[in-house]
Amino acid sequence: MNALAQGGLGLTYARSGRRRGSLRVDTVTLALVLAIALFGLVMVTSASVSIASEQGGHTFFYLTRQLLLTVIGGAIGAFLLFVPTALIERLSMPLLVVAFGLLLLVLVPGLGHVVNGSRRWLQMAGINFQVSELARAFILIYVASYAARREEELRGSLTGLAKPLGLLTCAAALLLAEPDFGAATVLFATGFGLLFLAGARLRYVIAMMLVAAGGFTLLAITSSYRLRRLTAFINPWADPFNSGFQLTQSLIAIGRGGWFGVGLGDSVQKLFYLPEAHTDFLFAVLAEELGLLGAIVTVGLFLALVWRSFRIARLAANGGLKFPAYLAAGFGLWLGIQAFINIGVNMGVLPTKGLTLPLMSYGRSSLVVALAWVGLVLRVYHEATVQARGPATAREDS
Repeated sequence: MNALAQGGLGLTYARSGRRRGSLRVDTVTLALVLAIALFGLVMVTSASVSIASEQGGHTFFYLTRQLLLTVIGGAIGAFLLFVPTALIERLSMPLLVVAFGLLLLVLVPGLGHVVNGSRRWLQMAGINFQVSELARAFILIYVASYAARREEELRGSLTGLAKPLGLLTCAAALLLAEPDFGAATVLFATGFGLLFLAGARLRYVIAMMLVAAGGFTLLAITSSYRLRRLTAFINPWADPFNSGFQLTQSLIAIGRGGWFGVGLGDSVQKLFYLPEAHTDFLFAVLAEELGLLGAIVTVGLFLALVWRSFRIARLAANGGLKFPAYLAAGFGLWLGIQAFINIGVNMGVLPTKGLTLPLMSYGRSSLVVALAWVGLVLRVYHEATVQARGPATAREDS
């Protein structure tokens, strides 16, 4: 058996009265996800104490909400573990239509819920759902399907690369209309990376990267809102009580942490100084309370999960499972890119984007969608290990 399969655990489930199959679950991925999610629960609890008290709720209000969302996302992920990726691939076009429908629906006045000047949410049963999280996952599923179906065209011509990039550009434009510059950036970068992994020629990739970089730069400098964020990022101390407030407070929090932190629960910056302490700037609170050591552990967990996702993608690719391989690689790219941007924003090396730290920050839509995607990655691992064991076994276990 392939070395990648050694991290798996065989779970037996009934197929019929006479035949039993084995579901292969990658315990390494599962352990990493659980570690990140549980670490997130602890830090969300610590970072949200002051805001929960201010809002008149009980001290553990955000913990109970985050725990409930973790259970919901985990249940969806467990369900998707039993869904064949071949079915997901067949549904890629309908999922794409749903994704664009959601992105258009949220822009309709009266339907899209506005928070802090951005129309990013739909209200369902009294709960705000950020449609960009689900839409991005559906769009990336389609891009993975395109890469698997049009591999020769993608590798052989500029047109093969331009078609999916045009799709990503349209989706990014709808996200920018909300506005959600961060989500647009992550979607475009993840989709671009996935197409590059699928074999797009390097010279075409470089040319498209330059065009995309120019487009995003133009968007940034032609919007007064984004331009203020950009200039605040360059020198937040020039206006520390207005445009640079979030970043300066984040830098103070990280600086106070030192090597080993001030102690879990003892952050000062979370006490109404640092905005969005339990969501976008959770990493700053973590660094303040747990220091450089806690920050390194956090980054290490994310790097390990990204690495494992690519190992699963390689296992699937070696078995000739193209779409599952791109599905797992897409998760690894998305996770790595969004975590990198979030941590970079907290440390002041990237402009503020309004993105959560995946699987850790308090965020209803982000957490549920991320855990559901983990279920798909685990499904890819199962199918890849079954494929590696041979056609006869595959027919019995798939």
